[in-house]
Amino acid sequence: MTIIFAILLFSFLIFIHELGHFVVAKLSGVQVNEFALFMGPAIYKKQVGETLYSLRCIPIGGYCAMEGEDEDTENPRSFQKAAWWKRLCILLAGAFMNFVTGVLLLAIVTAPTKQFIVPVIAEAEAGNTIIYEDGLHVGDRFLELDGEKIYLSSDFSTILAVNPGDYHDIVVERNGEIITFENYFLEKHEFFNSDGTTSMRFGFSFGVEDATFGKKVEFVGKSTVNIVRTVRLSLQMLFSGQAGLGDMMGPVGIVGVMSDTASNSETVLDAVLNLLYFGGFLGINLAIMNLLPIPALDGGRALCLILTVGYEKITKKKLNPKYEGYLHGVGMILLLALMGIILFKDVFQLFVG
Repeated sequence: MTIIFAILLFSFLIFIHELGHFVVAKLSGVQVNEFALFMGPAIYKKQVGETLYSLRCIPIGGYCAMEGEDEDTENPRSFQKAAWWKRLCILLAGAFMNFVTGVLLLAIVTAPTKQFIVPVIAEAEAGNTIIYEDGLHVGDRFLELDGEKIYLSSDFSTILAVNPGDYHDIVVERNGEIITFENYFLEKHEFFNSDGTTSMRFGFSFGVEDATFGKKVEFVGKSTVNIVRTVRLSLQMLFSGQAGLGDMMGPVGIVGVMSDTASNSETVLDAVLNLLYFGGFLGINLAIMNLLPIPALDGGRALCLILTVGYEKITKKKLNPKYEGYLHGVGMILLLALMGIILFKDVFQLFVG
């Protein structure tokens, strides 16, 4: 059931994205030839007016095919004939819908929360080497770590994972005063757990605060900003070599992680909330990734549109849209090839374990 729920949630995000393009295109008077969920051969088709609605067999992506999107046509209701700002709104509508949906899912997940863990040092265990008179104190609130803002308590471990090592730059707030530590030594030690086992940790714990309505709104806002930053950090790690193709994940891998997350939840409600949070995380991720200036993605199309409009305004010459179509066609081929490689990797890991 968790796998089915995860697949439905992932499919819902794709549907919402394409629905954004579809609705704004219709409102802008642009003719939509086909509205498709997923890719590949159609398993269901229905013609309603000028638009063919289809469900396709490969559960990856989807599309909203508009008249004259990548080629010139005399149809007055083609995409190319619409005002440039209407075309830009159409291109950005999918990412906007994913972003809004992601934020709403985060709000739903946050609503029943009674307390939040905050990045404030609440307790220190004996034997730690981090809390001392001239260093960090109990009561300090983390503001920055290695130049990155600390929005949530989980940011502490996330940023440490991106910046491995024992020495870090730290900014904290103490009694209303901002204090900066450069090259601060953060060392883990072996501590006893309540069950008698031991684990390696820093030897301090974060505090909690009551989840008032205002704190819930603040948490959703910080979570949204944090997820956007996670995309930037992921790309940063990819380009720096800290992460590679093996760390990338496609729909199969994502559904697998969502299923594992739900299966490891203590209650059914926890499983549903964890899946919805994952859906919010994915929705915001999809929005940001889709706005990257890469050919075939909405961000690449929007950038080409802006450059084309600027060129035509300056030179008074019209560019043939087929050339942009060629560029996005090549981009789509490369993206599909990458998706195919990631899909093969995810399926292989699924069976190998």
